[in-house]
Amino acid sequence: MFELKFNRVTFCIWIIVLIYLLNGCSHQTTEESNSPKEQNNIPKEENLHIGLKEFNPPIDVHFVRETGQGLRDLIDNLPNETLEDNRWNDLYMSELGIDVEYDWIAEGDVYFRKLGSVLASGNLPDVLKVNAQQLRQLSNANLIHDLTDTYENYATPFTKEIMNQEGRAPIESAMLEGKLMAIPIVASSVDTAEFLWIRTDWLKKLNLASPKTMKEVLAISKAFANEDPDDNGINDTYGLAITKHFWDPSMGITSFFAGYDAYPKLWIENNQGELEYGAIQSEVKIALKSLQKMYSEGQLDAEFFLKNGDRVKKDIANGKIGMLYGEQWSSFLVGSSLEENPSAKWKAFPIVSSSDKEVKVPLKFGLDQFFVVRKDYAYPEAIIKMINLHLEKNWGDSAEYTKYYSTPLAVWQLSPVTPYPSLKNLDAFKQLRAARLSGDVDLLKDEAKSIYTTIQNYMENGDLSGWGWELSYGSNGAYAILDAYIEKNQLLSNQFTGPPTNTMIEKGVILDNYMHDTFMNIILGSPLDEFDDFVDKWHQMGGKKITEEVNEWYRTYK
Repeated sequence: MFELKFNRVTFCIWIIVLIYLLNGCSHQTTEESNSPKEQNNIPKEENLHIGLKEFNPPIDVHFVRETGQGLRDLIDNLPNETLEDNRWNDLYMSELGIDVEYDWIAEGDVYFRKLGSVLASGNLPDVLKVNAQQLRQLSNANLIHDLTDTYENYATPFTKEIMNQEGRAPIESAMLEGKLMAIPIVASSVDTAEFLWIRTDWLKKLNLASPKTMKEVLAISKAFANEDPDDNGINDTYGLAITKHFWDPSMGITSFFAGYDAYPKLWIENNQGELEYGAIQSEVKIALKSLQKMYSEGQLDAEFFLKNGDRVKKDIANGKIGMLYGEQWSSFLVGSSLEENPSAKWKAFPIVSSSDKEVKVPLKFGLDQFFVVRKDYAYPEAIIKMINLHLEKNWGDSAEYTKYYSTPLAVWQLSPVTPYPSLKNLDAFKQLRAARLSGDVDLLKDEAKSIYTTIQNYMENGDLSGWGWELSYGSNGAYAILDAYIEKNQLLSNQFTGPPTNTMIEKGVILDNYMHDTFMNIILGSPLDEFDDFVDKWHQMGGKKITEEVNEWYRTYK
């Protein structure tokens, strides 16, 4: 029997590193080198796809860049590298003849204020990351390139394959008036499937079984809040963790609503073949009633409406929370509870339904970020070449995964463009499952091999850096549940995948804020009938017009 060796500082460092790595995965460290181009395994120039050929003479590509604590922590652990001078910028210059330049770098609110000024002035950098609303505004102002032919000619077959892993939605989301006005930043939709994360040591102490229905979820919540699961003699625990940001990917209430067949953030098809907005359906009212009761009984933190994810994470770390909904990376979030209690045990469970029907698991539409190119920039193909190279060097035939993706530090973040295959994490799980069943670890490729090594170090040596990986990728972990979701056809996607309509741009934020405030007030105790008033006013305030525009799009593209 091994002994778990726990150190607060070491654990915190691993949590910071691993949360960033979960978007990819880790591997063994390699030394950075200034190898000649031919040592990068890229095919010789005459055999190169046009989308990987070098600019000669070299060109500049100007970006602006958002940074934050995570990126600073990464750079602090990479001697001799900065955001402006690093292995990725060197690679773009040596392979593509592209000199990456940042007009400015800023953090958080400062970044968004500066970005707003850039957009308002029309003085854009060569390439800019924008959201869907900003994309339409820039296109309407004729400030950005039409990339239709550029993408078709310069995107490599591998890049197009990766783009198509999410179906036609990514390209459709960037199409305006039949033209491709941006390159979509494709996020994995399957990785947004959520699970119910529960402290199994608390279940065991209170003699509770894992939940199969929403009724049982509510019973667990009540017990966790009232029956002293931490055995400290104080009424200081809560049944379910939620934050003031209802739709957060962890500690949100998206999947709680799904348990009542309610999908507030999705456009769903009705029996007439038309799309309706999930937030105004009657099932939402039932879910709100349940949350209102939980709040009134003290199962939810009385101050949750003031707390963001970081503050609720502290409650988890302090052992006050025993259950939450969240995506696969929530394994690292709940791992913070080990800081105060190394014996804490968590497990992912499938989300469940209040009825006898199999629950539908809502997926987030992860296509709200795009790269646009300034209208008068002479080299619109540059951004596509960078995307091609990033994919090639991490997952292509010439991949150097442990140099350019994970060392195991998440060095992929140094690049101004960070595309990835949306199915790579699920594929890694399937490789791990095949290796476990066959006993042949030679089946494992870079990411899967790295995860396997990390999990084995935890299982055999007590290395806590593998604790969260085992909860996500283990034989009974989150990805095993996701695979079952897929096999049973439980995943539910947003049926509207187009760019925002004109009325969405004009009224969308107002309607979203109105929805949030109404839901919050009801949970905190306002009359449940306020939901009916919300539905009526939502239509009057622009929702009716948005629904018409959405269905006009749907008739064209479904």
